[in-house]
Amino acid sequence: MTDTPPVDAASASSALVLEQLWLSGFRSHSSFEMTFAPGVTAIVGPNGSGKTNIVEATAWLATMRSFRGAPTDALIQRGAERAIARAQLRSDGRELLLEAELPRTGRARIQMNRQKVQRTKDLLGVMSVTVFAPDDLELVKGSPGERRTYLDHVLLGLHPRNEAIRAEMEKVLKQRNALLKGCGGRLNSDAAFTLDVWDQKFAQIGDQLCALRDGVIAELTPLVRTALRAVAGTDHDVSLAYVAPWDDTGMAAALEASRKDDVRRGVSTVGPHRDEVEILLNGMPARTHASQGEQRSVALALRLAGHELVRSTVGVAPLLILDDVFSELDDDRSAALVAALPSGQTLLTSATDLPPGAVADATIRLGQGNLVAT
Repeated sequence: MTDTPPVDAASASSALVLEQLWLSGFRSHSSFEMTFAPGVTAIVGPNGSGKTNIVEATAWLATMRSFRGAPTDALIQRGAERAIARAQLRSDGRELLLEAELPRTGRARIQMNRQKVQRTKDLLGVMSVTVFAPDDLELVKGSPGERRTYLDHVLLGLHPRNEAIRAEMEKVLKQRNALLKGCGGRLNSDAAFTLDVWDQKFAQIGDQLCALRDGVIAELTPLVRTALRAVAGTDHDVSLAYVAPWDDTGMAAALEASRKDDVRRGVSTVGPHRDEVEILLNGMPARTHASQGEQRSVALALRLAGHELVRSTVGVAPLLILDDVFSELDDDRSAALVAALPSGQTLLTSATDLPPGAVADATIRLGQGNLVAT
């Protein structure tokens, strides 16, 4: 699946560490500066105090997008012209400074070690994060697109080149759909020739992406079982399967079979953009048959499994962010989660003090938008 050699889990002790974070004009933070220690840091404060804004800024520097799905303009504090986020990192003994300026208009300006980053794709893999947020319930109960995005995020953590494959698939799909839409339901000889070209490209990149996703599912499944056992406190029979209806015949044959329907509808009806990730819990679809508590536990297990796969394969533990994770867990499961956290640095947020039995290495307390104690 990747040419990065696997690393034995016992030897994969290196970790990405966020040492300092500076924010200016980011969401509720006019000015924020904090030094972080390795291990588990709890960011505690009432709703509206800016806890999630801190971890959102951290994750934005790694992915260049908000895990809350917010546009850039929403990240800039009201009345400010721009938002600034800076992070001092250490990875495998190397110091790294990431800086981003997010203006209200135009593209974000990003620097790495004071050097301007010309292409955002050059930052892929530099700072790896795993985020669990309340909306992650959609990983289990939401649309197939949520689960495909999850797989692609794990693939990016395994190797930045995997993101290039996904992006190429999206580019070819966009071109193919534009051609189909322009046909108006009828395919003349010129359009048929062009469609042949796009089909060849789409089949090649689609087969490649499908193989990557299918391979990562096989590696994730046992890790999900282990993580679910830890966070749920009981054994569940959980299984994952990548469902691509065209996988047996290959995408080229599937595109040929669907051509008439694609032309009539003006859209690509088969391909990696429509595949599903099936999650079964105790033999039944988790999306429809699991309780909300079970769905949340499965979603958290998916995130922890992806985190562990990246750590054990690449040899560097990503920064783990758990946003408001305790709000839906009872005290026993909260304590079990903290005890089961993987090695490396973790930032977790909570509106209240941590539940009994859940212990952090450091605590940051926030008032209404301001740091009040550590």
